[in-house]
Amino acid sequence: MTMKYHPTASTRHALIGLLIAFGSTVALAQLRTGESVYQSLCMACHETGVAQAPKRGDAQAWKPLIAEGQHVLSAHAFIGVRAMPARGGDSALSLEEFSRAVAWMARSAGGDWQDPDAAMMQRIRFEAEKRLDEEIHEKQKLKASLQRQNQ
Repeated sequence: MTMKYHPTASTRHALIGLLIAFGSTVALAQLRTGESVYQSLCMACHETGVAQAPKRGDAQAWKPLIAEGQHVLSAHAFIGVRAMPARGGDSALSLEEFSRAVAWMARSAGGDWQDPDAAMMQRIRFEAEKRLDEEIHEKQKLKASLQRQNQ
């Protein structure tokens, strides 16, 4: 006689929770390093200084950027600043991987930034949202001005 196992609802929920937790751990383990992101994306501009991008390792160029603070520089660069497009031009790049690359470049120029932990990532997200809200507000004002001109 073969016995069949029928898990209870609480057992199923526990198993689902374990799978989610395991999946999250695997996802975290798969984040690329800052150097890896730099090599695959950032170096196109930051190795040569194209469009005034601060070159990797150039302490003088990075000094004022490092002084802005890790959360500010990472957030502003992630949404796009000066000639740099949002996410460095890679729409699939996560904020955490991007921030790791910024920290790696800052370290290469003499900064003491570490890969962002959960608290730093929260500060970076908050700053990015704040900056986006400011930009959206400015664009809405511009749009309203254009609409008034069309009347």
